[in-house]
Amino acid sequence: MDHSIGKEPDIPLKSANVNEGLPPHPPLPIRDRSSSSRPGGAGRHRRPVPSDLPPDAPALVVAAPGRDDEVPQDIARMLRVDNPQVDVRLVHLGDGIDGLAKELDEIAASRPQGAVSAVVAPLVTGPHPKVYRMVREAVAASGTQVVINPPLGPHPLIAEVMHIRLADAGLARADRMRLFNIASPVDGIVVLTAGGPEAVRAADTTAVLLAARLALPVVAASVDDGPGPRDAAERLHKIGAARLAVAPCIIGPEADPAEVRAAAEGIGAGCAQPIGAHTSLARLIIEGYGSTLYELE
Repeated sequence: MDHSIGKEPDIPLKSANVNEGLPPHPPLPIRDRSSSSRPGGAGRHRRPVPSDLPPDAPALVVAAPGRDDEVPQDIARMLRVDNPQVDVRLVHLGDGIDGLAKELDEIAASRPQGAVSAVVAPLVTGPHPKVYRMVREAVAASGTQVVINPPLGPHPLIAEVMHIRLADAGLARADRMRLFNIASPVDGIVVLTAGGPEAVRAADTTAVLLAARLALPVVAASVDDGPGPRDAAERLHKIGAARLAVAPCIIGPEADPAEVRAAAEGIGAGCAQPIGAHTSLARLIIEGYGSTLYELE
């Protein structure tokens, strides 16, 4: 069941100033299409999907890390229920690229020759080199015309769901705390992502968005490679944050849940659940698909 936190007030992020004492965050990234995408890249604005699509419109292929998992299945179900006009496919990448290559071949067989037959949406919140490498290899193996969409984040909706998960775990208040002197269950947050240093750099933006929501210092780290939870915890301790919580910027199948829990335990932090199958993710996926259709016109 989804939760709601209320409407975002129109307050600029810079007013929170909650990361004072930490190194400056990089600017908000430009969300380009991947190198397999149509030249010109994507605009910053997401677009709705038309209510009527021709039968040969590109399919939407959700490429999920790992093997068969309930979270991607639930997200694909949301997409199909809310967008019956879209041909939604789900492929798990845990068994290699053959499954995705075969699915792309099957889709292309029912589309006009030479036309873009599918839009692949990797189910990750930020850059994930392994996932994108597998997707590109599958596209190359199939030889089909495909657009590969960028990661789902950073995005304010992802920060909002992470806030919900923290609140569900009793690690944050459910309402916005910015600019109010209200005691928090914790003093600092570690945003834990998967995908190595590149993913951590992207998660820095999510950290800024979450810090603005919670009025707390937030630092990004990776569960697999690059700056890790201990590095993030040390930075937070240096500015006086003693009670820490881990907020996974992870949908679910892209990281081992045991490793996420161990990372939190290793720094003595509470741990929220991963983002999971939330309607906000389905919204980001379908709006990214709509943007691609608009660019292909």
